[in-house]
Amino acid sequence: MSSFQYHPEILKRYPNLVAGVITAHGLTNRPTPPELLDLYRAEQQTVIQRIGSTPLSQIESLAAWRSVFRSFGVDPTQIRSACEALLRRLTKQGDIPSINTLVDLGNLVSIRYAVPVAILDTRAAANTITVRLADGSERFTNLGQTEVDHPESDEVIFADDSGLVFARRWCWRQSDESAARNDTTDAIVTVEAHHASAAQDVAAAVRDLTTLLPQYAHGEVTSTIISAK
Repeated sequence: MSSFQYHPEILKRYPNLVAGVITAHGLTNRPTPPELLDLYRAEQQTVIQRIGSTPLSQIESLAAWRSVFRSFGVDPTQIRSACEALLRRLTKQGDIPSINTLVDLGNLVSIRYAVPVAILDTRAAANTITVRLADGSERFTNLGQTEVDHPESDEVIFADDSGLVFARRWCWRQSDESAARNDTTDAIVTVEAHHASAAQDVAAAVRDLTTLLPQYAHGEVTSTIISAK
């Protein structure tokens, strides 16, 4: 099982960062069962009602991620954090389609707290996955594709010890290798935030995930909270 860490430079540059990290072993992923699907759909409607007509740019957690994206040269109105992209689809189209149990669990908690949740299949990982600045030589394959791309220099990425990228532009998009599929058994789950109430929201999201993952995907989970402070 791979480990997960932040490079010291990331913690120095982003002192408001709070992250929850969950390691999960022996998972059973599958098409989302009816009881979880009902819970997921109900959460979507609750979130729609809570947001109402509030612009997503005014939601504190999303605004904080926009600032982070700008700090490494990304226009957050063109390339959005994973959570903002989910909430944008939800508020514009009225629902988020079901993918599978693990993806739906991550998305459910992500929209509940308006923070990005990544579920990373670790089978391809070489030792440690590190959140760090890219040098541009690392390898990234987009979901569902085979062509290898490279991140931009100084972009924040998740990458293993071999330079394989698991996520680009911090919480923008995961790689094909990291996607949670029906045969995923081991995963690292991250919940990250930078806003004023990040500590409370991340802790609550981690509590929910450490309850929901064993309930619906079985396996064993352990968790920790990481803070730049």
